[in-house]
Amino acid sequence: QVQLVESGGGLVQSGGSLRLSCAASGTIFSINGMGWYRQAPGKQPELVATITSGGATNYPDSVKGRFTISRDNGKNTLYLQMNSLKPEDTAVYYCNAVLKNWPFISWGQGTQVTVSS
Repeated sequence: QVQLVESGGGLVQSGGSLRLSCAASGTIFSINGMGWYRQAPGKQPELVATITSGGATNYPDSVKGRFTISRDNGKNTLYLQMNSLKPEDTAVYYCNAVLKNWPFISWGQGTQVTVSS
């Protein structure tokens, strides 16, 4: 099993920056890709960024150019650098890991990001 713990959320003004971290533990060798998702109140979950085991990244247009996903395999940690934050970025942010074996996916507990206008 893989356990994921997010940190780094908080309250920031519009235009500000935050860096989220996601510490992984357990059967780290079973992790393939990792990613960040978010869910705002009353809205569907939204993909924010993904990164493969080879380091390839992917972003939706809504965050492209503002957010950067990275992973430090030595520290078993996933990051999300968020710049030029907007009020519409307000959400609970979750990290996940795609696993080679059952249960095939693991989620963190989420961290709240609030951007004030």
